[in-house]
Amino acid sequence: MSISISGLAGVFGAVAAMLALSACGSTSQTDDADTIVVYSGRSEALVAPLIKQFTADTGIEVETRYASSGEMAAQLITEGDKSPADVFLSQDAGALGAVSKAGLLAPVDGATLQEVPGQFSAADGSWVGVSGRARVIVYNPTLAPNPPDTIDGLLAPEWKGKIGFAPSNASWQAFVTGLRVIRGQDGAAQWLRAFKAQDPQAFENNVAVRDAVDAGQIALGLVNHYYLYELVHTKGADAVTAQNKFMAPGDPGGLINVAGVGVLKSAPNPEGAQKFAAYLVGESAQQYFAEETAEYPLVAGVAPSAEMPPLGDLQPPAVDLSQLDDIEATQELLVETGLLTN
Repeated sequence: MSISISGLAGVFGAVAAMLALSACGSTSQTDDADTIVVYSGRSEALVAPLIKQFTADTGIEVETRYASSGEMAAQLITEGDKSPADVFLSQDAGALGAVSKAGLLAPVDGATLQEVPGQFSAADGSWVGVSGRARVIVYNPTLAPNPPDTIDGLLAPEWKGKIGFAPSNASWQAFVTGLRVIRGQDGAAQWLRAFKAQDPQAFENNVAVRDAVDAGQIALGLVNHYYLYELVHTKGADAVTAQNKFMAPGDPGGLINVAGVGVLKSAPNPEGAQKFAAYLVGESAQQYFAEETAEYPLVAGVAPSAEMPPLGDLQPPAVDLSQLDDIEATQELLVETGLLTN
């Protein structure tokens, strides 16, 4: 099964079509001191309730435009300092890094940055992480009673044809970008070719991978940790077969990526934008991420779901998340190694 996507460069060509992006909020007057415009790479179903609560708590109205994080990053870069956006809320660090590299983000307030451990925000303070997610192997214990906990373990002959992944997914591509950072371009290419030789099964998204594992169609899947907990919350633990295998300490497959927020230099309402960023690292928003999305809260004192190992117990690879911005080169490598089609 092959998946076809357009790279970030292709997104630029489609920016004009995005002018009709969906929006919510009571007003479109972006110069109003009580209104901000948020470009969201996180889905409406996921963050709209949180944004509504922000308005209720602060009195600041929000006009939100939704698309993928890559699309939003491309639109911001195309619009430059003419963008109506105050805030970029991204699903992953890579898209934030691309916008930061373009020089479009203002420093996040120091007090906001201090709420989050430094490894989960931009080194230059141009964006701040708001929630975390770990890459894991979701497995079917009947088909894989002893699943591997390293990406090299996935290359064992016993797993040939039994691994699912979502090649066009942003989190998978962020993992591959991290692999390039850790092992270099040649080392990443070597692993990807070996992985391709395992005849992995391509799926449209992480949900499809998870469901295939749970149904026993495949033994293993490469996903984010929270997809399993979403299924458990929906069906009940007794009705779910799949389990998560967290990766061995330092393994590239155990990357912890973050959703994050940045304030545009050209923000019509910079004060409101900074308040929004601060709100997302506040206790109520962090509790929302822990309870409603099964993500890792990043602020001390807010515990994750009891089903999950504490964030401090995980030992992810040492990757500066600001280095995950080179997604185009990752997509080119995936095409070159036969794991992605144009």
